[in-house]
Amino acid sequence: MKHSTDNPSAAIAEQAGNASDRRGFLKMAGTGVAAMGMLSAADAALAATAQQSTQRPGGADNFYASSEVTVQKVTFKNQYQMAVAGNLFVPKALDRDQRSPAIVVGHPMGAVKEQGANLYATKMAEQGFVTLSVDLAFWGGSGGQPRNAVSPDLYAETFSAAVDFLGGQAFVDKQRIGAIGICGSGSFVISAAKIDPRMKAIATVSMYDMGAANRDALNHSQSLEQRKQIIAAAAEQRQVEFNGGAVHYTGGTVLALAADTHPIQREFFDFYRTPRGEFTPKGASARTTTQPTLTSNVKFMNFYPFNDIEMISPRPLLFITGDQAHSREFSEDAYQRAAEPKELYIVPGAGHVDLYDRVTLIPFDKLASFFNKHLAAVGAR
Repeated sequence: MKHSTDNPSAAIAEQAGNASDRRGFLKMAGTGVAAMGMLSAADAALAATAQQSTQRPGGADNFYASSEVTVQKVTFKNQYQMAVAGNLFVPKALDRDQRSPAIVVGHPMGAVKEQGANLYATKMAEQGFVTLSVDLAFWGGSGGQPRNAVSPDLYAETFSAAVDFLGGQAFVDKQRIGAIGICGSGSFVISAAKIDPRMKAIATVSMYDMGAANRDALNHSQSLEQRKQIIAAAAEQRQVEFNGGAVHYTGGTVLALAADTHPIQREFFDFYRTPRGEFTPKGASARTTTQPTLTSNVKFMNFYPFNDIEMISPRPLLFITGDQAHSREFSEDAYQRAAEPKELYIVPGAGHVDLYDRVTLIPFDKLASFFNKHLAAVGAR
């Protein structure tokens, strides 16, 4: 793997100039204002065809399971007495009479723990860590209404609640708990770690700054006027829903491919809408997975996770991104703002979604060495 601390921002897909492409680009970034409607029969057929024809990239193994690890479903409460659903992974060789280091793992924005987080938790448990994958509030098996709601504070709270849970396990050393945030959870774990020093080492993978992505879109391609239009549409929809109207959704991953589907949307589609990574939680609808509610998504506009990121120092930060990732700008921004100790790790040949599940590209050895070094150092003090 290639290690770098001063690489220039990667080029992202060129934004098209016409209005149709611009709307698609904004929806890709999670800021689209169009409400998601029911699939037509033609759309459903197209989606089914795409699922059948999409080839899984080499090394993709999102639903990997290990014979070296035990998995236990757990539920606990956050500070606001909301249920948090998780999976606890324990190495079978672990000496439960000793206190061991542990790692919390958060899933991509709009996903659930079965998409990326369980894989990382399993692989890190194989390295000897106790690990816990969690569903963020309003997603998967965790509590909160309405479903798919956006609340950056409660997302960050999920990480702190997970630390509460791990700290109460007899075989976990509460002084040696780290955290991994994938995609949007990278920004949520940064937000949490700024005010929760119990997270002793923090790594992010393919991080999205969900605040900047919604305010500015990728590569700062969204204007102030477009932002105001999104906010106005959300405010209008609030009144509709207060008066009893149906909940509407925004952003997320398209349900079907078209000839002009943006390449980044295709990247997400290949994971979330195909057997490679598709997962619909119990009680949820496949039509709305990955899609936050329109009225709550604007709360990201007030989310600035990288402000005061230097507060985390001297706890170490590791930012992992692909050299081809459209999200690379966010990891580089966080790295520039953070105080030492910090590290930016660039994975050659990897795009954004590649680091969700392509085990031949994900630098698990790097993650293991990072946490072994820094959580061991905490235990030695």
